Amino acid sequence: MKPTERLVSLDVFRGLTVAGMLLVNNPGTWSAIYPPLGHAAWHGWTPTDLIFPFFLFIVGITTHLSLSSRRARGDTDAVLRRQVLRRGLLIVLIGWGLSAFPFYPLDRITELRIPGVLPRIGVVYLVAGLLTLNASLKQVVVMLVVLLYGYWFAMTLLPVPDGCELGALCLDVPSRTLAAWVDRALLDGHLWKAAKTWDPEGLLSTLPAIGTAILGVLCGRWIALKERPLVERLNGMFAVGALLMMVGLMWHWSFPINKGLWTSSYVVFTAGMAAVAIATITWIIDVQGVTWWTRPLVIYGVNPIVAFVGSGLMARIIYSLWKVEVDGTQVSVQAVVYKSVFASWLEPRNASLAFAICFVLFWYAILAVLYRRNWILKV
Repeated sequence: MKPTERLVSLDVFRGLTVAGMLLVNNPGTWSAIYPPLGHAAWHGWTPTDLIFPFFLFIVGITTHLSLSSRRARGDTDAVLRRQVLRRGLLIVLIGWGLSAFPFYPLDRITELRIPGVLPRIGVVYLVAGLLTLNASLKQVVVMLVVLLYGYWFAMTLLPVPDGCELGALCLDVPSRTLAAWVDRALLDGHLWKAAKTWDPEGLLSTLPAIGTAILGVLCGRWIALKERPLVERLNGMFAVGALLMMVGLMWHWSFPINKGLWTSSYVVFTAGMAAVAIATITWIIDVQGVTWWTRPLVIYGVNPIVAFVGSGLMARIIYSLWKVEVDGTQVSVQAVVYKSVFASWLEPRNASLAFAICFVLFWYAILAVLYRRNWILKV
């Protein structure tokens, strides 16, 4: 498999993930969405719950491929470490800037949500990149086992202060878990506003999220073994992915699959599904040669930071900041567009979905212009 062909497959997978993120994050109305386009209420999973771990998994793959490529060009370990630190911290800062936008009123800064999607991506990339940079396969596996089993032990067997005598007894209530207690103890007043007492991207649950990226690094190492035939590598990804999915489902019996807690079973299950998905995409593109469908996803995949930050700023503006007067009442521009263009003739869930699809297509048009001009934002 040629490197460029492999990277196209990875760009397609990343583009599918980013486009899916925009689709589920920007419905016409949150009160009318199809169940697969919403997160699981707590335990369990929906297709929406696969998007974030899929992105962290691809972060792990591309981290290994990128650092290996730079090392082959002559970069020293010190240069590579500085690159990982710079990029990771920059992603965190961009995330905080997006969270604080539009920087008024003042409490958007003084009560800034410290956890978040981009901050988690930055921290996960930084830690996984540094831990695996010079680690052997055995060392990487040991790190992974320590993270996943250590988190399982902490969340289920340790007592929760002012909560439960045994963590396993508190897993059904988001605010009573050990992860929630750690978030409140260290970041009270800077958590997810919708919950206040816990955060889905909190501190403790970021540890197993690092495990998701490390599994991606392992997959990247396997993909990079060009001395093995492509079909052999894909068969290995299919087999290991299926095994991980089975192990994750079995682990679910004692440590439920849960995105909000980023449980160890969730890590294993979603990594297995990501491996199968990437193997399938690569087989379609590189083995079967079916590429007519890839261009839109490649366009999304090569500029993920623009899509994420740009769509986030746009959503903040049209959903809450930009308002117009309708019948004497201030209404968001998004609500006006949704009601007049979509809800006026479509059933609520279809109208909500149609708005989300148009949002995705709007950003595809922007990214397509950038792609044609070869404007790729890299951090």
